Amino acid sequence: MRLLGSLLLSIGMLSASFASAQDPAPEEISFEGGKFTITETADLDKILAYEGREIARNYVVFYDRTVEVEGMPVALFAVGDGGNACGTATVIAWKPDEGGIRSDIVGEECGSPPAAIADSGIYFVPYLIPGGSGVVEVWSPTNGVRVAGTLNFAPQPATQWADLDPTTFETITDAMHNEAVYEAAKALLGDSLLDVMTGLQVGGEPAVTPSGIVYANGCVPHACGTSDAFMAVDPKGQKLYFAQERDQPEPAAWPSIDTWPTDLRQAMQDAFDRPQ
Repeated sequence: MRLLGSLLLSIGMLSASFASAQDPAPEEISFEGGKFTITETADLDKILAYEGREIARNYVVFYDRTVEVEGMPVALFAVGDGGNACGTATVIAWKPDEGGIRSDIVGEECGSPPAAIADSGIYFVPYLIPGGSGVVEVWSPTNGVRVAGTLNFAPQPATQWADLDPTTFETITDAMHNEAVYEAAKALLGDSLLDVMTGLQVGGEPAVTPSGIVYANGCVPHACGTSDAFMAVDPKGQKLYFAQERDQPEPAAWPSIDTWPTDLRQAMQDAFDRPQ
């Protein structure tokens, strides 16, 4: 019996040790006389808490940094669903002199822009694609989260076709930072500008046709194959060409596809993997 008891005790200790090894220790972040913890659950989501009080829970939770706003330490955490559908929201936590921990969240719907820190507040400034606009939000311990204003995309003022240098393009939409190019695109695309730009968001490095036209194709983030777009810039001829897939046999094209140079039309058809 003693042997059996010892064996059972040993098995129990080994099981406890194995379980302990499988459950990682909570991450701890010291803050204002206490500690934040990030603990992974059996469901593989994570819980953000301060001194045992839960603040947020999601699949992705990680500590970003601690900053100072209005003379007060403020801790920032990224919290989100994971995957590539949406970015993480920003959980803001602070501890006023007169009370316990408090928190706010920015970007709960589908992720927040990166936080820009100022002495008087934290600004969340969205990245804008050509033709786009977005709301700028600001947070402070005094006022919480507030709308600071609306931001509209704008090219570099007074830039002309002669200023365009395609060798500096990381993506084809970099051309739209040139004011002359942007104005030409607005005139050509009209109300379709934002749709086409959205269809170019996920794109590769531009290529060049034998005739010197710079081009690239792209797709809508997380929805490639639905409204893929194509853009080309002819710096010498000072012309733009756009195309976008649609629920019809032929893509929409600006200007009309029959006015495109032959090599560029071929490049577009290859990009959309269409039969010749």
